[in-house]
Amino acid sequence: MARIHGHPVWFELATGQGDLEAAGDFYRQVLGWQIGDSGMAGFAYHLATADGDMVAGLMEMPGDVAGMPPAWMVYFGVQDADRAAADIRQEGGRVFREPADIPGTGRFAIVTDPQGAPFGILRPDPMEGGGETRAFDQQKAAHGNWLELMSPDPAAGFDFYARLFGWRKSTAIDMGKMGSYQIFGHDGADIGGMMGLGNAPHPCWLPYFGTNGVNPAVGRIRDAGGTVQHGPQEVPGGAHVAVAADPQGARFAVVGPLEMTP
Repeated sequence: MARIHGHPVWFELATGQGDLEAAGDFYRQVLGWQIGDSGMAGFAYHLATADGDMVAGLMEMPGDVAGMPPAWMVYFGVQDADRAAADIRQEGGRVFREPADIPGTGRFAIVTDPQGAPFGILRPDPMEGGGETRAFDQQKAAHGNWLELMSPDPAAGFDFYARLFGWRKSTAIDMGKMGSYQIFGHDGADIGGMMGLGNAPHPCWLPYFGTNGVNPAVGRIRDAGGTVQHGPQEVPGGAHVAVAADPQGARFAVVGPLEMTP
């Protein structure tokens, strides 16, 4: 069982006003998610499941930030949301939404690192039966599989997250003019990488979802109205990746074997 503190525990799409149903249809076609309403009173929040696990939430962009482009948000687990928010401020980050409770889910906050990349923190409530969140599972398709930070100062970014979450450096890959791709690990497993801004318009976290066959996934992305921005490309270890945007413009990536396997 993964240690919750510093572990990716949830993925959340904020899409355009009026686009919630269309966004859900897109990811249903591309990743095979089952999507239904969460039942929250007075708030349309949809839940995506895969293989019986809750893997992501989908909502419309809140009214106070309605001008922001659609985007995916990655949440990391913390033991104490209030303490983590205070630590983020002390380390030079910002807190955009102060810690608050979500009944039946936990206590969360929306923050940024010192370089401006937004992310969420969540102290999850205990799950029925003593289980844990399964939104990130590198052994299952349609779950979170990898994370990528694009930052104007990835070295300083790593130091921030290492102090906050206890992450450790793993392999560093030389990308030539693009600099170094620093892989990082948590609880004994590599879970993501950090790099310079590249083509990203601003600092951000990019979620990768596992798929059984990147080439077929690319076809589904295009058929459903999305745009493939990069790939498929082989990465160290033999997997392939492709970076895409959904029809509303939210960026995400898929990772897995190039073709479908039995």
